[in-house]
Amino acid sequence: MTKNELKDFLNLKVEQYNNPKFIESDPIQVPHQFSKKEDIEIAAFLTATIAWGNRKSIITNAKRLMDLLDNAPHDFVMNHEEQDLEKLQSFVHRTFNGDDTIQFVTSLKHIYTQHVGLEAVFTKYAESNSLQTSISKFKTIFFEMEHLPRSQKHVSDPLKNSAAKRINMFLRWMVRQDNAGVDFGIWKSLSPSQLSCPLDVHSGNVARKLGLLKRKQNDAKALLELDNTLRKLDPKDPVKYDFALFGLGVFENF
Repeated sequence: MTKNELKDFLNLKVEQYNNPKFIESDPIQVPHQFSKKEDIEIAAFLTATIAWGNRKSIITNAKRLMDLLDNAPHDFVMNHEEQDLEKLQSFVHRTFNGDDTIQFVTSLKHIYTQHVGLEAVFTKYAESNSLQTSISKFKTIFFEMEHLPRSQKHVSDPLKNSAAKRINMFLRWMVRQDNAGVDFGIWKSLSPSQLSCPLDVHSGNVARKLGLLKRKQNDAKALLELDNTLRKLDPKDPVKYDFALFGLGVFENF
C-alpha cells in the first residue's frame, strides 16, 4: 500500500470501530456509568490500572471495584474512613490485590487534596508533543506519601523504557475529543496531539504488519517510533488509530 492508501485504510477502520458499539465489549464501559467528572476520571484510572488479561474479566472486576466504592468513587476516595477501607481487602485482579486497592484509594485522595486532582498533575508536567514525562512525574507524586513498595509496579514509568500501555489508554479516554461518544475528552487543558497510542501485543503486531513500526519490543522506544509514524498520518489526533490497530488485531485477527 502507498502512504495514502494506508491512511485511507486506517481511517476506514477508525470509523468502523470508533463508535458507541465499541463500548459494549471494552473496559471503557465502566467509567461510562458515571456523569460527574471526578467519578469518570477515578473510575477510568482504576479500570485502566487493572486492564490486562481477559477483557471480560477486566470489565467484571472493574465493575466489582466500583461496587466496593459504593458506585460513587470520588465521594469514597475523598470521604472514606479507616474502617471503610476494610472491605477493599477482598478485591483481586491478577496480581493487583486488596492491599494495592487500599493504596490506590489513599494515593488518589492525596492527589485530589494536595495536587488539585488527576488532570492538574498530568497537565503541570506535559510537554508540547508528549505526556510521557507527565506519566513519570505522576508516578512519583502518586507514591510520594507513605506507600506499599509492591504497589509501585502497577503504575508504569516511560522514563524507565515502559510503553505504559494502560496509563496511555487512560489518557486517551480523558483527553481525546471524540465525536463518536467513546472517549470522554473531559480534560480540556491537554490536547489530543500530545497523546501516545496505547501499545500492546495486538496494536504492536498490527502496526508491524502494516509497516508503521519496526522495533520488535513493545517498549518506550517502540512507542516513540509509533507516535512519530501516526503523527505524520494525523498530527492533531494521532491516537484515533488505536481503534484501527486494536480492532484489526482483536476483532479481525489481522
